[in-house]
Amino acid sequence: MKIRDRYIAKTLLSYTLVVLIVWLSIYSFFNFLAELNSVGEGHYTILSAFKYIIFQFPEVAYSQASIVILLGSILGMGHLATTGQLLILRVSGSSIFKITAITLKNALIFLLVFIVIGEFLGPISSKFSENVRSSSINGASESFNQEGFWIRDGDNFINVKKNIDARIFTGITVIEVNSSNKIERVIKSKDAIFDGKSLKMIDSEIFSINDSSLFDNISLKERNSYNKTVSFDQDLIDSLEKKPKDLTTWTLIKQIQFFSDNKLRSRIFETELYKRLIKPISLVAMILLAMLFIFGSTRDVTLGRKIFLGIALGLSFELLSRIASAMALSFEFNPLMISMLPSILVIFISTALLIQKSSH
Repeated sequence: MKIRDRYIAKTLLSYTLVVLIVWLSIYSFFNFLAELNSVGEGHYTILSAFKYIIFQFPEVAYSQASIVILLGSILGMGHLATTGQLLILRVSGSSIFKITAITLKNALIFLLVFIVIGEFLGPISSKFSENVRSSSINGASESFNQEGFWIRDGDNFINVKKNIDARIFTGITVIEVNSSNKIERVIKSKDAIFDGKSLKMIDSEIFSINDSSLFDNISLKERNSYNKTVSFDQDLIDSLEKKPKDLTTWTLIKQIQFFSDNKLRSRIFETELYKRLIKPISLVAMILLAMLFIFGSTRDVTLGRKIFLGIALGLSFELLSRIASAMALSFEFNPLMISMLPSILVIFISTALLIQKSSH
């Protein structure tokens, strides 16, 4: 049995790697054509463009992991079926359900490898590729520079006019509000250094507002330095200019927690997080759906056509899952329920049909 399992795993791995290579090649070709428009700017050469594209590979592989694994698994099982090896496995005592279970186990292992690559290697590689491109074109490493963001931190509202690499702020204003939702203090500073826990503000002006009398009294104090403790960190500041799909899962969780603590909307981040968490369930659903065609009868339709239909149906399910996530975001549906429901239904129906086929 172990020999059988290793052989199936080897076959699935081979086809998954082939699909991955083809997928990355197509991505590289079209991305290289786009980068040719920038070749010649500064010191940006064709070699620099190749480096930029190659270091984007981990992120691309991670984002397309489900589709690559689906295609690799179905093509691998299709190869075993067309060469008669699948029939031999069934005659030797391996049921349809058992072969499907082996396929799913290997697919989930492949997915775990993609997740590790995407979560840990992807962000580092992508940032390096952006720095390579920026330094070649502009002659200096790219610095994250965001203009004019606002952020709420408990009872504080913070405005920064310029943010450099989530560490240096210029033109910063902190508005402190009391429990009655009245402004209690306004702190303005030309520059501030953010260490991930507090704002070290330089040359600060502190305007304190006292509304206990008939007229508000405003007093001014000037300080060379003023420290303001905050609850957000540099990852959250870094993520302000990024789309949710470009953030790591850990950063998404921290974003959601921060927004929840400050009573801010975080549905777009929740939708992206749930989409990632149910990715293994969606992959299982797609493969089970496609396996129905692999083990189907070939009397009316050729096996090759059935494999094609299985892949098309699996990819269609992936598309519908993404549409469902977008609908959950647009119409205020529960994102977790909307994302999981189609996968659960497909898994239940496909499993029942495969068990029925396996018993015959």
